[in-house]
Amino acid sequence: MRSRYSAYVLGLEDYLLATWHASTRPATLNLKDGPPTKWVGLEITAQAQEGDTATVEFVARCKVGGRAQRMHEISRFVREDGRWYYVDAADG
Repeated sequence: MRSRYSAYVLGLEDYLLATWHASTRPATLNLKDGPPTKWVGLEITAQAQEGDTATVEFVARCKVGGRAQRMHEISRFVREDGRWYYVDAADG
């Protein structure tokens, strides 16, 4: 989760797509479209793992067009061939 947050901060679309599970991965992300986003913090509030599945609940803070915003999400991950992949999320 932290590596994906860092990739959003740095605008690393290739990394984000590579760590996204093939069953839910979008074709593109286009992070540069829309107003610029400045990510300012990540707080992991809960995590759970059972075998090759895991969830991570977090709050990410950013500024979009100078306005503060927060994103609260519960992300699902799956491990395949020793690597973790982001599957999907529910709003927290």
